Amino acid sequence: MAQQSWTVYLSGEIHSDWRDVIRDGCKDKDLPVELLAPVTNHDASDDCGVNILGSENSPFWKDHKGAQVNAIRTRTLIEKSDIVVVKFGDKFKQWNAAFDAGFAAALGKPMIVLHAEEHTHALKEVDAAALAVAETPDQVVRVLDYAINGTL
Repeated sequence: MAQQSWTVYLSGEIHSDWRDVIRDGCKDKDLPVELLAPVTNHDASDDCGVNILGSENSPFWKDHKGAQVNAIRTRTLIEKSDIVVVKFGDKFKQWNAAFDAGFAAALGKPMIVLHAEEHTHALKEVDAAALAVAETPDQVVRVLDYAINGTL
């Protein structure tokens, strides 16, 4: 089963190096994965709509336009993925991560949720939809290794 290449989408929090930790862990274990992600440059993600399609007078419409442009990438990559990892961090509310988790669940994508223990109650519905709930990026790598290779 390890011969198959797995596509893993890394959704959520953009203010820490968790994606790098997962990338390095997968490389260290020689896992056959392709890791995909949203645009993680916060300013680019916020401004893409108005920068590409023209300015808006209202912050609502600026955000709306940006969200739609970002959704082209996000929805396409989640649909393409075999597994979706969604990270909830401490900074900001990360409603976009919750939306990605719901979208992945609606598509029937296997999902690994990553968050600190103190967010367990707030994320109970998201956790219930996940097939694994991890507290560290290393646990995510171990889940991927087990799913792909059966390695403990």
